[in-house]
Amino acid sequence: MRALLGAVLLLAATALSAPVAAQVPVHPQKVHLHVVATAYNSTHTQTDGDPRVGAWGDRLDQVEGARVIAVSPDLLRKGLARGQRVRIHGLSGEFIVLDKMPRRWKNHIDIFMDKDIRAARRFGRRHVKISWPRVENQPKART
Repeated sequence: MRALLGAVLLLAATALSAPVAAQVPVHPQKVHLHVVATAYNSTHTQTDGDPRVGAWGDRLDQVEGARVIAVSPDLLRKGLARGQRVRIHGLSGEFIVLDKMPRRWKNHIDIFMDKDIRAARRFGRRHVKISWPRVENQPKART
């Protein structure tokens, strides 16, 4: 009986002394923010210049299998970057940051809906939570 108790204590001590990283899988920390979301279309009245080209020069109408968002400049300072994949809670799938909004917008994202003006109007204006994986040396975002 004592031998069994000793073996159990030895196993427990070994498990407790093992590094935590070896016991728990490491997942990238996520950044979460609450923002205002609206939708926009590729029309001349809703964009500057060519309505199919984002602020960084990306063709928004040729991104296959992904949806695009524009972000306000303050969100870029909070850690979002061009090409970053973002989750919008309450909507399915991921969105890619490929466009910027004018400086007057704060804490705001705009979802690209190509030419579907009716869908953009139905979406309206919503308060949503967004998240993305934190990149090393990325500033901490405030909500």
